[in-house]
Amino acid sequence: MLVDAHAHVLPREWPADAPDCLPRMEAIDGDTARLLVFGAMRFRARDAFFAAEQRLAEQDASGVDVEVVSPMPPLLRYDLATADGLTLARHVNAFTAELCATAPDRLIGLGIVPLQDPDAAAAELKSIRDQGLAGVEIASSIAGASIGEERFLPFFTEAQRLDLAVFVHAMPSPTDRLPASTMGTYVVGVEGAFAAASFVAGGTAAACPDLRVSFSHAAGGYPLMLPRAQYFWGGTWNEEPARPDRAIAHSDGLSPIDQARRFWYDSMVFDRRALRYLVDLLGHDRLLVGSDFPAMPREEPAGATLRSMGLDAASLEDVTWHNAFRWLGRPPPGTAR
Repeated sequence: MLVDAHAHVLPREWPADAPDCLPRMEAIDGDTARLLVFGAMRFRARDAFFAAEQRLAEQDASGVDVEVVSPMPPLLRYDLATADGLTLARHVNAFTAELCATAPDRLIGLGIVPLQDPDAAAAELKSIRDQGLAGVEIASSIAGASIGEERFLPFFTEAQRLDLAVFVHAMPSPTDRLPASTMGTYVVGVEGAFAAASFVAGGTAAACPDLRVSFSHAAGGYPLMLPRAQYFWGGTWNEEPARPDRAIAHSDGLSPIDQARRFWYDSMVFDRRALRYLVDLLGHDRLLVGSDFPAMPREEPAGATLRSMGLDAASLEDVTWHNAFRWLGRPPPGTAR
């Protein structure tokens, strides 16, 4: 079995009476795709984003048994007023639940919330659960604020209470430190690292020990920073036993690497050498298959690089499907197709 734990959806339509600040999907003459129009954004969304039959056919073609589908990241608009953010989230969540209901053994959905208002976001989580969605997708920062800030803690506490998984999707934020051409490459990697580091350093991870969190694109540069953080914490190289007397910033509790091993990370890092590092540092039980489909093409077949690495059968099965259901907190289907 193979589970793609990082794939995206877009609604085919938007309500006719939706506020002007919300997206719309426009028909394209002679094309089954639709044009997503959201502020200055123009994105051609092919029919696999919103048509269940086409989506399942493409799963079959690439050897995918199950997809965990989350809304396309540009829909995570934390600059909207709370009321508009709720309208956006509720329409998207209802569509995602409806799409997944067409093939519940092959499509598992995540919702979104207006996290610019943490109280409203926390209150919306029950509706997400009641619609049968398995969790919630959030961006790596909330209108420029780190997800580890204390004001977001009640939201994560409620997600933990409701037993919902959290998917942190790296989102490029405008910066004058790098050119605009790097938004989809280096900036995404930096954002992923900031999100994971803030989640730990801000105390949210410690306050929510049972919260199941995954990070897109292996949390960017975070795994490569961990050995340095480990040295500052323990004063030793190579994850050897800690020497607090030699440490620069020792604290009680889990080490930085042990804290990182509480989370899951999708393996969309594009190179088997990077994957090998993640397996060696974090463990095969922390990795998920991800693709960003259909915004980006999958490997053909899905998981080809993972299968080329010589992992033993049990480790490979963990990465390709067991870990996804552990993160989601759901039992897998009874048998693979």
